[in-house]
Amino acid sequence: MKNHRFLPITILLTLVLIFFTNINVGALNPEVSSNIENNTNHNILVDLNDLKMFLIDKDTNEVIKSYPIAGGKPSTPSPIGTWTIIGKEADWGKGFGSRWMALNVPWGKYGIHGTNKPLTIGGAESLGCIRMFNKDVEDLYKRVRVGTTVVIYGGPYGLYSNHFRNLIPGDRGADVWEVQRRLRDKGYYLGKLDGVYGDGMKAQVIRFRKDNKLTLTHNIDKELYEKLEMNAFE
Repeated sequence: MKNHRFLPITILLTLVLIFFTNINVGALNPEVSSNIENNTNHNILVDLNDLKMFLIDKDTNEVIKSYPIAGGKPSTPSPIGTWTIIGKEADWGKGFGSRWMALNVPWGKYGIHGTNKPLTIGGAESLGCIRMFNKDVEDLYKRVRVGTTVVIYGGPYGLYSNHFRNLIPGDRGADVWEVQRRLRDKGYYLGKLDGVYGDGMKAQVIRFRKDNKLTLTHNIDKELYEKLEMNAFE
């Protein structure tokens, strides 16, 4: 699977949609944009490995257009998963370029937006949002609507990764969400699956470690990942 970038985009889209259907933890919010002038028949695929975005026709799975992007830094990764655009705004704020499209990620404020730092496009440079050139985000903004599905995959801790982050209390992300789910499935974490490593999760991590005779620490490391049967791709 390491050579996934050579797969036809239609096959790749099908694979990631099947995988990420299981971690679509957000709920679709009511439409908040009152001036939608666009086509309703698109999906968006964000490839954090190649740092490209693909606009895809839902009926044919054909790529309509591709755009270069910037993704999240390794310390602040972009949210892996299947999300929904829940809001659209022009001129959202200084530094966010000329357009903003909000995603329904439960552990923070993430979206697709422009940038006043165009040299960052093509790198892992953001705090987790998907950055685009302003001319590109303006083009995308006209083509998609509130309710459009956005699949984000790849990156240093994504589907094709060969390692996971060491997590500490306060961390957020799809990896935290997956640890919560695994703990819940084993009868430990009973809180909300929100991708936030909070106090309730800390207590269950310690309980799980004690019960399994692991090192007593709040950190989520290789030892805990292995006991949870979270195996990285080789």
